[in-house]
Amino acid sequence: MTGSLFKGNFWSTDILSTVGYDSIIQHLNNGRKNCKEFEEFLKERASIEEKYGKDLLNLSRKKPCGQSEINTLKRALEVFKQQVDNVAQCHIQLAQTLREEARKMEEFREKQKLQRKKTETVMDAAHKQRNSQFKKTMDAKKTYEQKCRDKDEAEQAVHRSANVVNPKQQDKLFVKLATSKTAVEDSDKAYMLHVNMLEKVREEWQSEHIKACEVFEAQECERINFFRNALWLHVNQLSQQCVTNDEMYEQVRKSLEMCSIEKDIQYFVNQRKTGQTPPAPIMYENFYCPQRNAAPPGKATGPNVTRRGPLPIPKSVPDDPDYSLVDDYSLIYQ
Repeated sequence: MTGSLFKGNFWSTDILSTVGYDSIIQHLNNGRKNCKEFEEFLKERASIEEKYGKDLLNLSRKKPCGQSEINTLKRALEVFKQQVDNVAQCHIQLAQTLREEARKMEEFREKQKLQRKKTETVMDAAHKQRNSQFKKTMDAKKTYEQKCRDKDEAEQAVHRSANVVNPKQQDKLFVKLATSKTAVEDSDKAYMLHVNMLEKVREEWQSEHIKACEVFEAQECERINFFRNALWLHVNQLSQQCVTNDEMYEQVRKSLEMCSIEKDIQYFVNQRKTGQTPPAPIMYENFYCPQRNAAPPGKATGPNVTRRGPLPIPKSVPDDPDYSLVDDYSLIYQ
């Protein structure tokens, strides 16, 4: 890991500027946001996996799928339904695993947040102290410069009054000059004191800034490493899910390889057969000569049996009860 990139590249020539520090903080905030987004992604994926698993479970347990099949194909279907059930359980388990990974990401974010908070608190105090001391120093400088200008004016006034005969007026100017010199000395001392204090504060702030850069850079390295590993683990889990699913489906393929068309057909025949003798042909039976035209028992007649048997030969006796005449017309076709 690197350890000096941040502390060597986030400065500004303006002592009051926090542009470098702010840039680092913004980057860390973005990193924390990215971790949060991945955490939410894992939770959403977990919900999808859980819903899919439960839907698949309901499908496997409640939806008929070849329930009237028999023998080897039936066993293959039972393996298929069981493995679909197993796949559903795996997706539900994956959902729980993804939620656990999301929880780990959340804990990591919170841990880094607390670590950052300590450093940020120190840096906020250092910035305030630096800014406050800088303002005091600049105010002392202004006072000092003003006192110097006052002294210069007093000296010029004394020079202009050199030829003035009024000694009282001259005494007054000399007193003012002496007072201004004293004020300059006092303001100069105060200004120097504030400059020294500012330098001390500046050194302390600079030291804290370097420490903060080192802490933040270490955190960012840790975050990137953690994020990268979490993503790597996530895709490995998804790949393992695919491998596990395929192993379960392989059991179905193996059961289908054991499925025998001939055995299932033979099994059906053995279980449901109804007999091996087909029905005999239905023979024509003449209403008037049933015995003469009847086929001997157990003997099937061929397919060339005439549709109608021979008609009886009419007798010469017209009043034969087997016949009826209507106006000398016989109802029997001759």
